[in-house]
Amino acid sequence: MIWRWLISFSALGLMAHSWATLPLSRISGTVLLRDSRVAAVAKGDYSGVVISLAPLEGTPALTARRATMQQKDKTFIPHVLAIPTGSTVDFPNLDPIFHNAFSSYNGQIFDVGLYAPGTSRAVRFSRPGVVRVFCNIHSAMSALIVVLDTPWFAITGRDGSFSIPLPPGEYRLSVFHERATEATLAALGRNVAVGPEPGRLRPITISESGYLSIPHKNKYGHDYPPAAASESLYPGARQ
Repeated sequence: MIWRWLISFSALGLMAHSWATLPLSRISGTVLLRDSRVAAVAKGDYSGVVISLAPLEGTPALTARRATMQQKDKTFIPHVLAIPTGSTVDFPNLDPIFHNAFSSYNGQIFDVGLYAPGTSRAVRFSRPGVVRVFCNIHSAMSALIVVLDTPWFAITGRDGSFSIPLPPGEYRLSVFHERATEATLAALGRNVAVGPEPGRLRPITISESGYLSIPHKNKYGHDYPPAAASESLYPGARQ
């Protein structure tokens, strides 16, 4: 079902070869998070939700990007990153300690190894999916990289708002939020008609009810050692 309350457009369903020549329209909206146990959400922080639009017909050309996910204050910054398939992400270590970014999940498995302060590693993401990133030394460090087969996407700001410039046409809207179940996210997907004039979606409400946070393992599939043991294994891990 198409969201017909968007401005209608008589030339919907345009083929891929004409996308590059079309003037851009824009679609915007707001995401609301509900049923959360996270303190920041209770204070109105609805950031970090990825909204993407894939055309119903044709395959859009993707331009690979160079993005950055910093490691600073034992934190990955940004916590959520969205990129087109084929893009490369740099992982600079801005801390005065060693880090080891890795992912052992099925989005894309990688391990950049242990590297020193002031240095960086890079990973190219060659297929779409959700990549869950961790540090093999610091168990509290985590981030997500959402790799998309479309150039039209956005990440919500603190107020939950998003805005995506794109050509007029018919699209499939998808939503990703790290604290929502797969069933919840699947139910939010729908077809959207984008007209030549900017349109606005109805608010998208995401419930975090039913989400379970499961502690992750290190890159060897083992539990993380206590902090003191980690520091003895990696002397540079201590801040």
